[in-house]
Amino acid sequence: MNLTKTAYGNWSGGRFMHFGERLDEDRWIALARHAYDSGIRTFLTADVYGVGKADEMLGEALKPYDRDSYCLVGMVGHDIYDGKREGAKGYARFTNPDLRGPDDYANYLKTATEKSLGRLGTDRFDLVMLHNPDSIGYSHPAVWEGMAGLKEAGLTGMTGVAPGPANGFAIDLAYCFQNHHENIDWAMIILNPNEPWPGGYVLPIANEFDIDILTRVVDYGGIFHGDVKPGHFFKDGDHRTYRPDGWIEHGNEKLEKMRPIAEKYGLTDLQFACAWNLSQAPVKSVGPTFIQEAGEDARPIEDKVAEFAALPDVTLTPDEVKAVLEIGNNEGCMQLKGASTRHDGIEPQADHWPMRPELEPLAAKWNLNPAW
Repeated sequence: MNLTKTAYGNWSGGRFMHFGERLDEDRWIALARHAYDSGIRTFLTADVYGVGKADEMLGEALKPYDRDSYCLVGMVGHDIYDGKREGAKGYARFTNPDLRGPDDYANYLKTATEKSLGRLGTDRFDLVMLHNPDSIGYSHPAVWEGMAGLKEAGLTGMTGVAPGPANGFAIDLAYCFQNHHENIDWAMIILNPNEPWPGGYVLPIANEFDIDILTRVVDYGGIFHGDVKPGHFFKDGDHRTYRPDGWIEHGNEKLEKMRPIAEKYGLTDLQFACAWNLSQAPVKSVGPTFIQEAGEDARPIEDKVAEFAALPDVTLTPDEVKAVLEIGNNEGCMQLKGASTRHDGIEPQADHWPMRPELEPLAAKWNLNPAW
């Protein structure tokens, strides 16, 4: 089964990604079932979330439903078995030379995928994505031969790449798409009307190589859920507190300028953000983060899921897409991760590294600034 236009990620509910209130286990499982019962048919998991716990909980949530009735997407890449967690940096990628060499990449990918499926209580994914790869993951042929092996083993029907955890990696994706597109059916990027950069630069590259795009952070930290306003209270440890000062005020100001287009089509703010993404080729699926904000008067997270599930089939005109892009333009607002001339002269890290000569022609071809 291919991905549907609406996708539910198990980072929602604050349990594994520290957004808003942390749902207890029963409510988290009930929320995933609410998503299914509301009409959502694509579910995403990653083995690193909760070090396998998210897999187990999603498996429990989906147990009542026929496996052929939904699309299941898994992500592997953080070595939660042999690697060690380094605080906020998370687990080492499986391609870390201290853990293994290229001859063992395929075996790791197969083993990690099988273990994730075991926790989920099923025998196959519809799509497995390489999760938050380092520079080796984007570029090494043995990685993508290993990903192809997952299909050959019947563990998944499709394979792809999910960059992160922060924003960037556009130049690396260009290289990855060009050199490994035969094993990349889908890629997941950050994109929304308030954050069109740098994800918008990736779309024409993916389109050239016939790669479909799933977009995350469609809600822009909750702005498009309509309940993150100036003066909003964040609990300690909420990921959004790391955003720059003024992002809420500026985000709401931009949303007000966009709202006439949403109103024209009778869309809620979240539905508008989703429709804007889906109106751009080759975006085929959207996966917002569903957040239970803190406070007794906060809007129930279940309402947000139902609103998303009711996303109508609306396509914005090219002029409307462009108008929103101009309002939301955020180019240059942050330092991006991945390959950059800013990192020249340093040892490659898990999420940033120097430019390599083979990346430069691709950066020039697709107008990707190596100094971003």
